[in-house]
Amino acid sequence: MADLFGERGSAQPDTAHRPLADRLRPSRLEDVVGQDHLTGADGALTRMIASGSLGNVIFWGPPGTGKTTIARLLAGAADLHFEQISAIFSGVADLKKVFESARMRLQNGKQTLLFVDEIHRFNRAQQDSFLPVVEDGTILLVGATTENPSFELNAALLSRARVLTLKRLEAEHLEILLERAEKLTGQKLPLTDEARGLLAVMADGDGRAVLTLAEEVYRSTKAGETLDAEGLRSVVQRRAPLYDKSQDGHYNLISALHKAVRGSDPDAALYYLCRMFDAGEDPLYLGRRLVRMASEDIGLADPQALTIALAAKDAYDYLGSPEGELALAQACIYLATAPKSNAAYTAYKSAMRAAKEFGSLLPPKRILNAPTKLMSQEGYGTGYRYDHDEPDAFSGQDYFPEAMGRKRFYDPVERGFERDLRKRLEYWANLRRERQNESD
Repeated sequence: MADLFGERGSAQPDTAHRPLADRLRPSRLEDVVGQDHLTGADGALTRMIASGSLGNVIFWGPPGTGKTTIARLLAGAADLHFEQISAIFSGVADLKKVFESARMRLQNGKQTLLFVDEIHRFNRAQQDSFLPVVEDGTILLVGATTENPSFELNAALLSRARVLTLKRLEAEHLEILLERAEKLTGQKLPLTDEARGLLAVMADGDGRAVLTLAEEVYRSTKAGETLDAEGLRSVVQRRAPLYDKSQDGHYNLISALHKAVRGSDPDAALYYLCRMFDAGEDPLYLGRRLVRMASEDIGLADPQALTIALAAKDAYDYLGSPEGELALAQACIYLATAPKSNAAYTAYKSAMRAAKEFGSLLPPKRILNAPTKLMSQEGYGTGYRYDHDEPDAFSGQDYFPEAMGRKRFYDPVERGFERDLRKRLEYWANLRRERQNESD
C-alpha cells in the first residue's frame, strides 16, 4: 500500500503531498457531513445564505467537525474575501494589520470574512478589539471554539454574533468520509470489519482524525495485507482518545457521575468514575466532587456520607495512584447507596436569600451579651432564658430579628437519619407553642 503515495498511487502528483483530510475537504456546503442542522436543505446556514445576508457567527463544537471548512464555504457562497488567523499565534499587532487590510478591501467594494480559529484563546482585551470592526461591518466575523462560548467569550462579543453548535460526528458520518477516501485513492482500506469499526472509535467523532488514521493505515500496510483490530492498534499505536480535561467531555462525565450518585445508581456512578480515572482526571478533583455530592444530595439523611467522602479524599492523598483510587470508588458506591436528601442544601440557599434580604436587622437584644454597663442599661441580655435551666432543656424563645418573624428554611425528608431529625423538630415546635402559650 505504500505505493499509494508513490509512482503507482492514484493520487495526482501535485496533490500527493497534501494530507488526505485536506484533499477531501468539501467544495460545497451540502457535502459537509454530520451537520445537516446547519448545512442541510433546511439548515441554519443554508437559510442565511439564501436570504443574501450573512451574520457574525461563532462555531462551537469538537475538533474535526468542519468549522474551518464551513467558514471557507460561507466566504465562497457570499463572494467574500476569506482571511484566516489563529488566536494561538496572533496578537494585537496581527489583528491591527488584518483589520487595516479589511478596511482597504472594503473601500474597494469587497468585504472580508475573518475566520478566527480557537477564538477563546484571545484574552478579554483582544476580544474587545473586534467590536468596532464588527459593528461597522469592516469584517464579517466567524469564530471557532471548542470551549463553551458562554464562559470563554466576552458578553459584548457574544451579543453581536450568533452561536451555532457543530455536532460530534457519528459512526455513519465517519464511514462516509472513509468511503470518500477510498474513492479518491482508488483503493479500499485494508481492514477487517471489526478493525474498520475500531478506526471510527479511535477517531472519537473527529472527521480529520479518522482520515489521518486511514492515511496511516495506507502508509503502513504491505501489499495484500489486511489488518484486524489488534493489527490496527499495532500499526497506528493509538487507543480510543481520552477527553481533554478542559473540554466538554470533562464536564459531561462529571455531570453524569453526579446525577448517577443522586439517582442512587451505584453501578452507573462507578462506571463514570472509572471513565474519568481512565481518562487521566485528577483523582483529588473527583474526591472534592464526591465531598460536594455528600453535602448537596445526601446531607443529614446520612451524616456519615460526608465523613466517608472526606476520608476517601484523604486516603487518596495519602496512598496516591492507583492504590488510593479504590478509596474513592468505595466512597462513590457509599454515596450512591445512601438515602438522599437535599434539605440541607435547599435550607442553605433559602437562608442565604433571607440573609441578603434582612441583613440589616439586629438580633433580639435579649439574646445578645451585655459586656458593658451601658449595654446592660440598653436592655442587652434582658429576658434571656438559659435553655439548660428550662424544662426539657428547651426555652422555646424566638431567636430571629423581631421585624423578620420566624422563618423555616430546613425541612428534613422522611428518609434516613433525617426522619429522626424531623421528629425532633416537630417535638420542639410543639414545645415552643406550649411555652409561648404559657408566657401569654
